[in-house]
Amino acid sequence: MKIISKVVALMAVFAFVGCAGQAGGGSTAGKVSNKPITITTPATLSNVSSPLKVCMATKGYTVEPAKKGVNPGKGHHHLLIDVPIPADLSKRIGKDSNHVHMGDGSKCKTLNLAKGQHTITAVFAQGNHVPYNPPVTDGVTVTVTHVK
Repeated sequence: MKIISKVVALMAVFAFVGCAGQAGGGSTAGKVSNKPITITTPATLSNVSSPLKVCMATKGYTVEPAKKGVNPGKGHHHLLIDVPIPADLSKRIGKDSNHVHMGDGSKCKTLNLAKGQHTITAVFAQGNHVPYNPPVTDGVTVTVTHVK
């Protein structure tokens, strides 16, 4: 049953990212968006080199370090690499190579990715690393063509 849940969740992420690539959606470097969170760089469906700098912008939310605690409308970014958004949004986002915490309040993070296609999902979370519900997210798919 866990495998089926993971497959369904992964399909939902790919559907989300696929829809983001349609006209009027998705992230493009330098694009201004009305979405609450936007990955401003890299652009979706771009070919990139690794290490890769990923940057986000927020609208209606304030980015602050996690150490400032849980404050309404405030929080910090997490980057999910090749994994779906957590099914249980009441739990803290894990921390490992696929779940990158940006609890220092930064808006950009450099990632070391292997060659190939990767899905990067930004998830905005409260100071306790628990995502907002409904989730505040954006996603891009990139292809790493060169690793430095």
